[in-house]
Amino acid sequence: MASFKIEGGHKLKGTITPQGAKNEVLQILCAVLLTPERVVVNNVPDIIDVNKLIFILGELGVKVEKLNKNSYAFQADEINLDYLESADFKRDGGSLRGSIMIVGPLLARFGRGYIPRPGGDKIGRRRLDTHFEGFIRLGAKFRYNKEEYFYGVEADELFGTEMLLDEASVTGTANILMASVLATGTTTIYNAACEPYIQQLCKMLNSMGATIKGVGSNLLKIEGVKKLMGCEHTVLPDMIEIGSWIGVAVMTKSELTIKNVSWENLGQIPNVFRKLGIQFEKRGDDIYIPEQKSYEIQNYIDGSVLTVSDAPWPGFTPDLLSIVLVIATQAKGTVLIHQKMFESRLFFVDKLIDMGAKVILCDPHRATVIGQNFESALKATKMTSPDIRAGISLLIAALSANGTSIINNIEQIDRGYENIEARLKSIGAKIERIED
Repeated sequence: MASFKIEGGHKLKGTITPQGAKNEVLQILCAVLLTPERVVVNNVPDIIDVNKLIFILGELGVKVEKLNKNSYAFQADEINLDYLESADFKRDGGSLRGSIMIVGPLLARFGRGYIPRPGGDKIGRRRLDTHFEGFIRLGAKFRYNKEEYFYGVEADELFGTEMLLDEASVTGTANILMASVLATGTTTIYNAACEPYIQQLCKMLNSMGATIKGVGSNLLKIEGVKKLMGCEHTVLPDMIEIGSWIGVAVMTKSELTIKNVSWENLGQIPNVFRKLGIQFEKRGDDIYIPEQKSYEIQNYIDGSVLTVSDAPWPGFTPDLLSIVLVIATQAKGTVLIHQKMFESRLFFVDKLIDMGAKVILCDPHRATVIGQNFESALKATKMTSPDIRAGISLLIAALSANGTSIINNIEQIDRGYENIEARLKSIGAKIERIED
């Protein structure tokens, strides 16, 4: 198990280019199973979760060719379905939550798909009902082995239908969408997730010969086709990483330029950071963040305390609430953070309190942050990363703290952030990876 050793309190300066979006590429990689033809995917981030999924695809029989550092070609023309019922798959698939999205493509193309209960972040309950209820509506039979926590769906043929999702699940929408494109007839999905990553998946599938209408809305209409072709697809920059770099700049009072951020796909992110008092400029498709000695949280127009909460797109992404919370610890003013989706995601605040932050954890979903306006710097400490987003948030806190911090279990950070220590060093951070 590796750790980071961070010497905080140093100003940073330079330019960063964000990696490809983790939450998009996991969907895109699963979609290569829908066709026997060659699919090229560009801007693939080199992170643990993505590499695990590429490994699983290879074990399934997908031919994987690495074209360059961040581009791959895939061809799923000789799939080994026996792997799905092997002990190896139960181990490999259970270690990655994104593996759930292979079920829809496999069901659509081969008539069956299996998955062990997926792992991932320990941030609260993340149920799979939406996925499997959608498959059942399309005509699949569902089975579940309670002893082995193993899920399965099977169907000789899928038939288009109308469905209202019980929640706007991103992975659920992606999975059902991929199953629907090869179904017989028309499928309508209401209350579909409409994040940019779902839009990207729809655009990719349409380029492969699918017929999906309503892209960008919460009502998708899919006309099933007999087969899909190969294509080339480029993954968007990761909006969560972009928000993370904004947090790095602000907490270290640094000047930073973030390149090629795809402004039109950032949604509420710029607005929320502006409400925290953070200054930045749009320069072409870049974000320029000047050095800021202070930033003040805006109150509502009636003077009441600002609340930052998560919501399905086009609301604010839950993946950035941990970073907003850390930024708020050194702002001028007070903010209430309301994490609606996951009941364990705010539990990392005890580490921030140990560092001297003024945070009141009201309940598992809400925390009040009283900013210190940099009048009392955070203190270095030793801590453990509980999940990807809390991990990067603690890393940002450590970069701003006085003294040297140690963060253990950094494999959690590596799951979502490509080569983070080298990129931080490139802009002047004092960080070292320690292998145990």
